[in-house]
Amino acid sequence: MSNQFNRRLALLDDDEHRALLGQGLRGIERETLRVDPQGQLARTPHPVALGSALTHPQITTDYAETLLEFITPAEHDIGLALHRLDAIHRYAYSKLGDEMLWGVSMPGELPSEEEIEIAWYGKSNLGMLKHVYRRGLALRYGKAMQCIAGIHYNYSLPEKLWKLFAENEGILEERRNALRDFQSESYIAMIRNFRRYAWLLMYLFGATPALTTSFLRGRPHQLERLSDDTLYLPYATSLRMSDLGYQNDAQSGLCPHENSLESYVTSLMDAVNRPYAPYAAIGTKKDGEWIQLSTNVLQIENEYYSTIRPKRVIRTGERPVQALCNRGVQYIEVRCLDVDPFEPIGIALETGRFLDAFLLFCALDESPLISAHDGAIHARNFARTVKEGRRPDLTLTRDGREVPLKEWAEELIERIRPVAQLLDDQHNEGGVHESSLNLQKAKVADASLTPSARVLEEVRALGSAAAFGLRQSELHAATFRDSPLMPAEAALFDEMAAASLAEQATIEASDTGSFDDFVAAYNSSTLCGNHH
Repeated sequence: MSNQFNRRLALLDDDEHRALLGQGLRGIERETLRVDPQGQLARTPHPVALGSALTHPQITTDYAETLLEFITPAEHDIGLALHRLDAIHRYAYSKLGDEMLWGVSMPGELPSEEEIEIAWYGKSNLGMLKHVYRRGLALRYGKAMQCIAGIHYNYSLPEKLWKLFAENEGILEERRNALRDFQSESYIAMIRNFRRYAWLLMYLFGATPALTTSFLRGRPHQLERLSDDTLYLPYATSLRMSDLGYQNDAQSGLCPHENSLESYVTSLMDAVNRPYAPYAAIGTKKDGEWIQLSTNVLQIENEYYSTIRPKRVIRTGERPVQALCNRGVQYIEVRCLDVDPFEPIGIALETGRFLDAFLLFCALDESPLISAHDGAIHARNFARTVKEGRRPDLTLTRDGREVPLKEWAEELIERIRPVAQLLDDQHNEGGVHESSLNLQKAKVADASLTPSARVLEEVRALGSAAAFGLRQSELHAATFRDSPLMPAEAALFDEMAAASLAEQATIEASDTGSFDDFVAAYNSSTLCGNHH
């Protein structure tokens, strides 16, 4: 155990400071496709009864018109955030008619590329910007790629906690923004630890060992055939997070350095501003219509595909990277979780409790800088785990030697245990974090308990990944339809929907200037202002 870890743990274990642990925030974003009763992609527009996809704070769309995204408010307790997520699902079901929400990360049978509709956000410049960005994604990665759904876990620790650590570690010299910078660099250090250990999350929570053949669109692959319509790998945990996903040469060389906020921001900005010849050959317009926002490696920084991101809530018209530059890191977004097909809302409470302990551990523990060589090893450990994490003799590379995944996973869980106990001392529901830890430990001891093993068993029994997805979707749909929201709760959602539609109308009515000028202004606003 590192000195820093023990010192920070002791600080938080002090009666005076323990309450700080309850003051961080958690939020969930859950993506899910709308499908018809046969499990085919819905051909209907985003239901107007759900509100405006452009302006609704909790119900929007991601890439495709049928790919819903549910966003919970940030809560101090993950249990409360999941309760909110459940309410959003119930509300959505009251407006979906006979459509359902697809219950797994990988899509079922997809129609042809032409038939997958890109999300539409209305005619305003802002709405068109979002739409054209997605046209660019279609051009760059294909549409099937963009129909994958995931769970994003947003996590922050309170500013007072960072201040406590900074004071204790003698960091707060009299310097402008000293605390802000300490907090930012602490989140970046936490991200480095996440890179070291994220393979564990893939083993424990990966739930995509199989996919439908149609998803690959005839591309070459190394998967095995389970049936006519299903491909898989026998020991895979998350094919969603494997290299099957983003087949893209432009991004392959992109590896933002997470050794400081500055180097992270600089490398992302470089990618947003660096032309990429194959995209330049296509251009930004075709027959007078915008087809992508730029011909650079990334159109905007959000296009960078990563398992975790440093974040800051953005102001209107501000770019994510400007927000980070100007005001520092506020929270992190974990992006590698598969939808849990055995949970109606796509994530179990125990998973959230484990993530809280895991992420706090990443924040407390020493986090040395990562060299390019180290980074490659972390990426390889992750890649091995997503493709063959349940292989009984699988090893990962640690400190230059090969160690069995199971051995390392058990050690890691035991290192996290004091953090879980600390969270339980602060929490008033007794033992919930530690019992979640024990559930995960059981999966390490017995791979058949992992979601990926359970999914594969079900897919084999049904003979088809699509059939499994359809069955889980039907089960979840029944759960939500059988217990609708109370009228008062539904009325609040109705008000939110109406307000969002009114807000979109206002934006469309008040637009000035051409879309070309709007894109030019957006593209030129990439540089950070007062960055030291």
